[in-house]
Amino acid sequence: MYKLSKYRAVIIGCSSGGEDALTQLVCELPKNFSLPIIIIQHLGDYSDDYLAKSLQKKTTLNTCQAFSNLPIVSGTIYTAPANYHLLVGDDNTFNLSLEAPVNFSRPSIDVSFTSAAEVYSNELIGIILSGANSDGCSGLKKIKHQGGLTIVQDPKTTKYTVMPKMAINKVKPAKVMSPKEIGIYLTKINQQIRTNDGESS
Repeated sequence: MYKLSKYRAVIIGCSSGGEDALTQLVCELPKNFSLPIIIIQHLGDYSDDYLAKSLQKKTTLNTCQAFSNLPIVSGTIYTAPANYHLLVGDDNTFNLSLEAPVNFSRPSIDVSFTSAAEVYSNELIGIILSGANSDGCSGLKKIKHQGGLTIVQDPKTTKYTVMPKMAINKVKPAKVMSPKEIGIYLTKINQQIRTNDGESS
């Protein structure tokens, strides 16, 4: 049984087809959503902050591209910059790394998921969306091993099924949902957190 009130952060990994899934997901989140959301999407070397700007048009939550030493605060969506691994520090700030690509990717979902799992332990929600390779599978397994909540996009709703199917087969996530359903479920978690904190939902 997962305690819906215990989570401190959400981390999402995706690749090909991921932007459409992300848009559907964030459109369901309320303006009082209280968890930080960290997004790792495979990007071209010169993507600038396109993803953050694109998502900002779809949500009332503050959205920005992460950089080193940036504090991770509630109710904000962060996107990984192109050509860097995005790491979560023990002091709840971001760090960027130029270490070699993992799974042919930098940013790598596995690297970021593993880093976040080590900091947030069982207080982390890990989500895999559409993608065409296996990146994210071992990172999601790490989140599950730490006691976090694991969610994977239903392959029937993805443009590219390799990443979610691999995660489902290897990790056996707690939830398999469409992007819209994931957004609704995260909203439910957010409402429970706010209720337990004595705030109105």
